[in-house]
Amino acid sequence: MPTARNQLVSLQDTPFYHCISRCVRRSFLCGVDAYTGINYEHRRGWVEKRLLALSGAFAIEICAFAVMSNHTHVVLHVNTQQAAAWSTLEVLTRWHRLFAGTEVTRRYCDDEQRDNLASVELHLVERKAELYRTRLADLSWFMRSLNEHIAREANKEDECTGRFWEGRFKSQALLDEQALLACMAYVDLNPIRSGTASTPEQSDFTSIQMRIRAALQGKQPEALKPFDSSELGLHALPCHLNDYLELVEFTGRVIRDDKIGTIPASCGHLLQRLDIDLESWMELSEGFEYQFCHLAGRLHSLQHCRQTDGMHRIRGSGSAKRLFGA
Repeated sequence: MPTARNQLVSLQDTPFYHCISRCVRRSFLCGVDAYTGINYEHRRGWVEKRLLALSGAFAIEICAFAVMSNHTHVVLHVNTQQAAAWSTLEVLTRWHRLFAGTEVTRRYCDDEQRDNLASVELHLVERKAELYRTRLADLSWFMRSLNEHIAREANKEDECTGRFWEGRFKSQALLDEQALLACMAYVDLNPIRSGTASTPEQSDFTSIQMRIRAALQGKQPEALKPFDSSELGLHALPCHLNDYLELVEFTGRVIRDDKIGTIPASCGHLLQRLDIDLESWMELSEGFEYQFCHLAGRLHSLQHCRQTDGMHRIRGSGSAKRLFGA
């Protein structure tokens, strides 16, 4: 029996999660259908557009994503503090970007009608706002809002009904910065591993392409969770942008050419800080998803989860010890 989602997502353990959704009808529902020759490449644009729109409404930030021909990867950060700080009006405004809401919540968002609401209606609005606030910081609601929207659009285009995605998305909790950055690189390098792109900057429908294009202008993409800078501190990803980009570029080159060569100094420094040797990093970059089950991180991070969550055993402990050390 599948594990309940509320047992897989524990924000007390980590706010970072790797989510994978796979298509079910045929192999290439978002690329070129090998049977009919029809090109569905535009659907990858649907997924990217919807993903970025959801991040703009939810209290959930995108760390990395890759929209492939028959599956999607996304690394997310659930920002419960952001959701808690929203006013009632902010919650409803964000909810209405994606969903209709109710008649009374729409009236509340209208400046001319808000003052005319009765006290019982205002009480109802507050109750609805708290429900929406919870959903806007909920990983399952985020993925549901992504996958159901794409399924409806695809079914409409195909003039059919039925499932577009597998019934459940897979999730992996990323328990520490080693797991987070290794998983992000694994996601960003998907097109290179699959042979659909030769460099990160050529990897369409990915976060790494967005980051590289923004970096060329001295910026970071507003739609993605930023990397560390002196202004952002704890609200940023735990390394400098240039160090991450250079490490991903180097790793992609190794995967493409099947030859390591000389590792750049900046890459070596970042791996040293993460306490991951190059051989282990390459193994993580090429198969992170399959090295761990629902929890990923260093061995002590897994053991801490087992103690706090009352688990008897954790799959992936061997990979954690071998790839991340203690």
